[in-house]
Amino acid sequence: PHFHSTLLRDGGKTTLINGEWKCGKSGFNVKDPATGDVLVENVPDMGEEETEVAIAAANNAFESWCWGTSARERSRFLRRWFEAVLNSTEELAQLMSLECGKPLAEARAEVVYGASFLEWFAEEGPRAVGGIDTGASDRRLITTKRAVGVASCITPWNFPLAMITRKCGAAIAVGCTVVVKPSEETPLTALALARLAQDVGLPPGVLNIITASRQSTPTIGAALCASPIVRTLSFTGSTVVGKKLYAQCSNSVKKLGLELGGNAPFLVLSDADAEFAADLAMTTKFRNAGQTCVCADRFLVHDNVFDHFLMAIKDRISTKLKLGRGLDPTTTLGPLITAEAAERIRDVIDEARSTAEAVWSPLMIEKTSDLSPANFVSPTIINLGSWKSDSKSQPVLSCWTKENFGPVFPILRIHGSDDDMIALANNDPSGLAAYVVGTDLRNAWRVAERLDAGLVGVNEAAISTANAPFGGVKQSGLGREGGIQYGLHEYLEEKYICFGNLNF
Repeated sequence: PHFHSTLLRDGGKTTLINGEWKCGKSGFNVKDPATGDVLVENVPDMGEEETEVAIAAANNAFESWCWGTSARERSRFLRRWFEAVLNSTEELAQLMSLECGKPLAEARAEVVYGASFLEWFAEEGPRAVGGIDTGASDRRLITTKRAVGVASCITPWNFPLAMITRKCGAAIAVGCTVVVKPSEETPLTALALARLAQDVGLPPGVLNIITASRQSTPTIGAALCASPIVRTLSFTGSTVVGKKLYAQCSNSVKKLGLELGGNAPFLVLSDADAEFAADLAMTTKFRNAGQTCVCADRFLVHDNVFDHFLMAIKDRISTKLKLGRGLDPTTTLGPLITAEAAERIRDVIDEARSTAEAVWSPLMIEKTSDLSPANFVSPTIINLGSWKSDSKSQPVLSCWTKENFGPVFPILRIHGSDDDMIALANNDPSGLAAYVVGTDLRNAWRVAERLDAGLVGVNEAAISTANAPFGGVKQSGLGREGGIQYGLHEYLEEKYICFGNLNF
């Protein structure tokens, strides 16, 4: 491999456990999805034994981190970590772009976005205070908040930096110690973050990173779920895996934060500005090649604006998107994370060709010697035709009924009312994100409130931010991350103490 990053201790061949950089008994390779080239060989492939060591290290560090430091001291550490991340923006962005394929501009934006959680929780942590009820004459009712204990975080490959900072920032701020299992596809960003945390003074055992191959990952997940020492588990990933973790955590009755899959509807109302709606749609659909949990996956477009909107989308795909390697500054659409992921999306597109009204896939990857065509998929519009309010069914194609996680754009012409669009949008087991575009804000507000989604963008596509709660309803998960106190709450427990017979 011809790759080097100064942020990686031992070139990425060791991982951080109890303040020490450990090798694994075996290793796995991390590849660049755009080329198939190996970036780092022998990243530690940890197992159950190493996971138990990391849990014990976090448990041993908990007492001094939770009770031996003040909220302000923990805040100052997070602030230093925040500044270290920002100061390493370019190198972190290049590392991310290499191991997950996203365009460099998006990777830079993720560094800033991810760092914002460290800054946010540095400020919010000291505000996690309790209260005193003085209503009785002879006693005082005190409510305190305390760290739940050792936290475990299982993070995905599509936002390999921000999903760690969003979880660990909150946990560390309130006094938890953490064991992180990053995705097997993107462990290098996690190792770089850990290196920066250690460099700015994080004590041993407060943050531990368990890297592992795809084959070893289920064993580690099971160990984290089964451990009575681990008191909370936060997971971002697929609904299928989330349900398994939910079941595995039942025996130890852990607190759970599950941010699972979505199938986000994008409603273009009858009074929408079609050009503006197209701009928003491009932003939310094709970021990270459609591989985000809040990507719009179902486009419900009113008949009044459908033709104009579709034409505007086709124009933007043809003129604004360019397939390529993330490090190429002209690239706006990178590869999918694996060849298997790309093949699944091709199957979705092939299924639609036989029954959809039209399938339009205009872009091709340039055939060069250094790119791996197997991981690239052209952005594809699937026109599902018309849907009328008297219809008793909805589209049954996979591109509509399942989260795509790729550059697929299923679009449906709606002949009906806003309430019909709401009902169709809500007819799905998921409920993470949704989008509404319209000029009548009073009506758009009404529509937004009636959508079954944990977060809704009204005339906005970039909706996730550190100071707002992030999470889903229905089968899209449990709990919230970020926001005023919401993100901290996932790592806190309330305790009530009654002081009686005071006889003031």
